[in-house]
Amino acid sequence: MSSLLEIKKLEVCFPSSSGKTYAIQNLEISLEKGEILGIVGESGAGKSSVGNAIIDLLEPPGRITKGKIIFNGSSLENLNDAQMQSIRGKKIGMIFQDPLTSLNPLMTIGAQLYETIEKVTNLSGKSIFNKAIDLLKSVGIDQPETRFGSYPHQFSGGMRQRVVIALALAGDPDLIIADEPTTA
Repeated sequence: MSSLLEIKKLEVCFPSSSGKTYAIQNLEISLEKGEILGIVGESGAGKSSVGNAIIDLLEPPGRITKGKIIFNGSSLENLNDAQMQSIRGKKIGMIFQDPLTSLNPLMTIGAQLYETIEKVTNLSGKSIFNKAIDLLKSVGIDQPETRFGSYPHQFSGGMRQRVVIALALAGDPDLIIADEPTTA
């Protein structure tokens, strides 16, 4: 049986006019289903780059220059955008570090949950609404039916972080990546 996630000799590089900066070099990870892994390091050590590389969301000009990322037995690093989008949210959920920039300030929390659930599940209509309410309850949002129509700026920082967690859980993913989970 293969690991849930295997990273083999991963290298992530950020080229610039003054040369190359390596955020990750020769990284090896093997993660089984049900395991929890924490990556610890100082600021700028490449922790966020690991998560972003896994889900193919490295900020340009960053790119994977070497190595393999294998998820559920399938290689991820050469998938096209459509293929990666079918994995993001459905198979791999991401809890980004800054909930304020992770949420659209022009959309209600409910609309963002609804849109995400619609994209990453086979649910429709009232079932989407019910799942959204259940997700908000599961992350400790009081009065979720009322808060469903609120905008991100109407939530505290901790509440926004809980909404971002609910969004990451929306597709019942096999793997959840939490970037800086202890900050909020």
